Amino acid sequence: MPSARPFVVIAEFRVKPGSLDAFLALAHDDARASVADEPGCRAFDVAVSESDPLTVLFYEVYDDRAAFDAHLATPHLARFRAGFPALIEAERPVRFLARTS
Repeated sequence: MPSARPFVVIAEFRVKPGSLDAFLALAHDDARASVADEPGCRAFDVAVSESDPLTVLFYEVYDDRAAFDAHLATPHLARFRAGFPALIEAERPVRFLARTS
């Protein structure tokens, strides 16, 4: 078991009207591949706001910062990065946290 606290990444996007299905397809591809193919990825949840269904949040948990850095070099993230800019209105700054439990 790693001695460092799990590394949490929160990304949030405002999706263009009419683009939610395409955005979620890209997001789910990235999330599924991250959990399946990256030993350091513990969880990758994609959530849609109940009050604003065009706001999508990613909650990602990695063993440590190095595991997240490895995620940045994956083909599935490259696919997401290539496709998502045309589908969003805004991207909030990514937040990094250390999980305490």
